[in-house]
Amino acid sequence: MVDPNPATVPVRADRDVVDIALVVPLSGPAGMFGPSCEASAELAAEDINAAGGILDRPVRIHPVDAGAPLSDLADQLGRLVTEQRIDAVVGWHLSNARRVITPQTAGRVPYVYTTFYEGGESTDGVYMVGETPEQQLFPALSWLRENLGLKRWCIVGNDYIWPRQTARVTKEYMWRSGIDFVGEAFVPLGGRDFGPMLDVIGSSRVDGVLVLMVGADNAAFNRAFARAGLDQGVVRLSLMIGEDVLCASGSGATTGLYTACGYFESLPTEVNMGFGSHYVQRFGGAAPALNNIGESCYEGLLLLTALAQTAGSLEVAAIDRARSNVAYQGPRGEVVMHGAHTRQPVYLASADQLEFDVIVELTS
Repeated sequence: MVDPNPATVPVRADRDVVDIALVVPLSGPAGMFGPSCEASAELAAEDINAAGGILDRPVRIHPVDAGAPLSDLADQLGRLVTEQRIDAVVGWHLSNARRVITPQTAGRVPYVYTTFYEGGESTDGVYMVGETPEQQLFPALSWLRENLGLKRWCIVGNDYIWPRQTARVTKEYMWRSGIDFVGEAFVPLGGRDFGPMLDVIGSSRVDGVLVLMVGADNAAFNRAFARAGLDQGVVRLSLMIGEDVLCASGSGATTGLYTACGYFESLPTEVNMGFGSHYVQRFGGAAPALNNIGESCYEGLLLLTALAQTAGSLEVAAIDRARSNVAYQGPRGEVVMHGAHTRQPVYLASADQLEFDVIVELTS
């Protein structure tokens, strides 16, 4: 059940449904992920409702554009929470959006953040589906060193919280692990001047480049990287990337490209193949690309359901008391709560033109 206008939702006392703000990027550099996020969340709501809803109430989701100006996003979420028009917030969005949402939700409604992120979030009532660098990035760097001999790295990224903070903790990890860090360069969100980045890569004789860029920016960088001929000798490990970014990059720009995350559409498990078929049956062959970013919104709604059902409530205090007992089965397999974060398998994959081939399950 999807309502595109959450402002029309009656206040909580008059509702017999669970109203959830789905905060996903519908514009901006990450906007290409929006259709997959919306489709995956819609499928999750339908599946949850078919199983009885949350606390015997049907679920209704209300898309909110995480690509809107941050002040507008904060104002909109603040009104929805204060006016009691929503029971929870779920969504995949950038860390700068999370930073303005948490003051609006803290201790008031549960907020399930589905993005892998830089770590460190501890706001009351925020629950994380996505992987932190310790679960995702560091094991990938270790595997690439041990199996491909990649020891000399630089970092490129967008200039905002997630890339900057991830680069900081990654450099510390490299120093502890005997991996050489040789340089970094950042561009603003939406920026296209990759010259300084390419100069750093080309002049430093690196084995690998850690790419911390978003959506359309990531795809544009991949094309520039290939035009410079760097793809023939330098590996990229790129995190915020799905099949939609591969398509936007073009098959000629994905040689030597790797990623790591908790879900791939090509993951050869029985539960995932069933989920992929379910997704295609619901939305058809022209559906938005099923990728780790969109699927995380499906996981986010499953997690919210498991938290509320275990607690017997959607109140943050009740959920916090019960969360250590929360686990569920989803497309990623068994997911369990550790503190405010989930734990699930994480995989390394390589790009094969416009698809990902899963190589190995990583251990952290």
